[in-house]
Amino acid sequence: MVKYLTKEGLEKLKEELQRLETVDRKEVITRISHAASHGDLKENAGYHAAKDDQGFIEDRIKRLTSTINQAEVIEGKNKDTVQIGSVVSLKSESGQDKYQIVEPEESDIMAGKISFKSSLGEALLGKKKGDIVKFSAPGGAKEYKIINLE
Repeated sequence: MVKYLTKEGLEKLKEELQRLETVDRKEVITRISHAASHGDLKENAGYHAAKDDQGFIEDRIKRLTSTINQAEVIEGKNKDTVQIGSVVSLKSESGQDKYQIVEPEESDIMAGKISFKSSLGEALLGKKKGDIVKFSAPGGAKEYKIINLE
């Protein structure tokens, strides 16, 4: 399954993978070795915590590797309709917002990146400048008008 990522998003995932493989993995192995040297592993909380961390790191490496291998960098070729990679300016009664539509792995609301699988992201896909978008949010129904599309 193809994962459509921005160039920046793909680079960020590659950097995280590099850190996990070269730094975090080595650190957790050192922690496991050190904790194991203290004897009985059945009641060794440090050992069990390090093993849990190792499992998390290995799982994250596996997921990142899969995502990176499936990644296709989006170019934003279609400027007429909202698609993954589009930057959408929206207007509502409460003001204006600007979001980029991205894969869930790349979403970061604080950076203005929303998943195409979110309720707003799903509502925006395929829409055009000037369209009214209605969607359900945790606070109730919301309505936006698309005022610009990049």
